[in-house]
Amino acid sequence: MTRFQISSLGLIACLALASGAAPATAAQSSTMAQLGRFATAGAGTGAAETPVPAPAWAPVTHTDLPGRGLAQHPMLYAGEGYNKLFVVNDGKVVWTYSTGSGHEYDDAWMLSNGNILFTRMDYVAEVTPEKQEIWRFTAPPGTEIHTAQPIGLDKVMFVLNGLPPRLMIVNIKTGQTEVEHDLPAVSATDANTIHAQFRRVRYTAQGTYLASFLEMGKVVEYDKDFKEIWSYAIKTPWAAVRLPNGNTLITDEADITTREVNPKGETVWELRPDDLPAAYRFINTQSATRLANGNTLICSRGGNGQGPQLVEVTPGKKVVWVLQDWAALGPATLVQVLDEPGAPETPGVSLH
Repeated sequence: MTRFQISSLGLIACLALASGAAPATAAQSSTMAQLGRFATAGAGTGAAETPVPAPAWAPVTHTDLPGRGLAQHPMLYAGEGYNKLFVVNDGKVVWTYSTGSGHEYDDAWMLSNGNILFTRMDYVAEVTPEKQEIWRFTAPPGTEIHTAQPIGLDKVMFVLNGLPPRLMIVNIKTGQTEVEHDLPAVSATDANTIHAQFRRVRYTAQGTYLASFLEMGKVVEYDKDFKEIWSYAIKTPWAAVRLPNGNTLITDEADITTREVNPKGETVWELRPDDLPAAYRFINTQSATRLANGNTLICSRGGNGQGPQLVEVTPGKKVVWVLQDWAALGPATLVQVLDEPGAPETPGVSLH
């Protein structure tokens, strides 16, 4: 049976924020003002931290690549296969947060107050730059959490992969669940299908939900009442983000493709590894970020140090930055560029 619970006050607050009814203040214009806190707090170990084993790849850094290496962008960075969050600024790693071996990171956000929200498969949590864990939701037995998004500073949307999968919005200040709704799944009984149900779901600036059905081969947009209003068939959609122009940027994991489609489902832009010079080709991709300048940043888990982690291209597919620094960072599943305009917790602002 489909379950649906909603707090009318909570939904009104969410929709008001998404529609722009509460514009960001100057202090919320970016995360850059918070980076000094990470530089001073980075050396300490948080109470909830657990060291990660030494990486298996060779610590190689390639410097003969386009762009400025780690100095290209301040960023929040993480990847499957190495459970350490990284904050990079001024060309160096200024902060890390480790959560031990096993499971995986698939989503992370730095908020305008400096807190970091992240998923680790068996839980979703928010920590401060000083590494204090201020909120955690643990996945119940038989479920997994791979995607989360802040909606304002008080609410978090996430999906519980399970039988059935459930989209939830929780007020982390009150502990109240304001939205809870079942989503479709390949099977209602086969636990082996749980892991691959969802990697990314996004709450849009229009107050809709954009869900990437990884194993069902489609991206579906739902309105606030979870009525399907748009869909697009694609082999293995790992992530999808709604762009300000109304198009949708989708990453297809199996075909190593990043594709922008318009509301009619027509491809208006696409990037594959073969579109790039051989030295700059990413080995795989899970997520992509569209920057304010129109460039697209591809995240790649690489191959244990054998390929680029990040590749930035212009709309014309000119490569402007390739990061292949396995001495400083691990695989790239996600990246949030921190000098982009706006408050990341405002839906539709951070396009990652």
